[in-house]
Amino acid sequence: MSDEQRHTAGFWFDPLCPWAWMTSRWMGEVEQVRPVDVTWHPFSLAVLNEGRDLPPSYRELMDRGWGPARVVTAARELHGQEVVKPLYDAIGTAIHPGGVEDFDEAIAIGLEKAGLPADLAKFAATDEYDPQMRASTQRALDLVGDDVGTPVISVDGVSFFGPVVTPAPKGEAAGKLWDGTVLVAGTPGFFEIKRSRTADPQFD
Repeated sequence: MSDEQRHTAGFWFDPLCPWAWMTSRWMGEVEQVRPVDVTWHPFSLAVLNEGRDLPPSYRELMDRGWGPARVVTAARELHGQEVVKPLYDAIGTAIHPGGVEDFDEAIAIGLEKAGLPADLAKFAATDEYDPQMRASTQRALDLVGDDVGTPVISVDGVSFFGPVVTPAPKGEAAGKLWDGTVLVAGTPGFFEIKRSRTADPQFD
């Protein structure tokens, strides 16, 4: 791939989603080895699953899951797009490899690690920035349809759910997976490659 050809990517994530977390770790590796500019966008699985008949354990997760996406959205609105990725990194590290199950605690840890005001945590329990969060979520669904979750990526304007991968490839392996993603994104009429998952997310 020519180093002169820069690509653009959008990445939609819910901080509580372990699969989005794995893909985001891959995307961070890609940024180091390929010429790509990534814009990070909040997505709410709680919004996606409003009104759906869900298993009790997943419904409980969705009911608790408003907070992290709300806080990321509020941080973006109040402090700018540049804080989205550092805050996601910090909250996601607490939830996923860190194993913090209390999302309020994860938010507090994340805000401190990202160097953001602690009082942003109050937005976890309010709907003040829900219109912006819903709009960001809807943007991803408009791109890929509403029968998916996170992650959603857009590559040079062509969007997909996925890739879903564990463990997250590193270095040149991450770059090669990106090359393949760019290739399929550039193929008119390409929609899907899929197989059943046989492994859980492997955090490292």
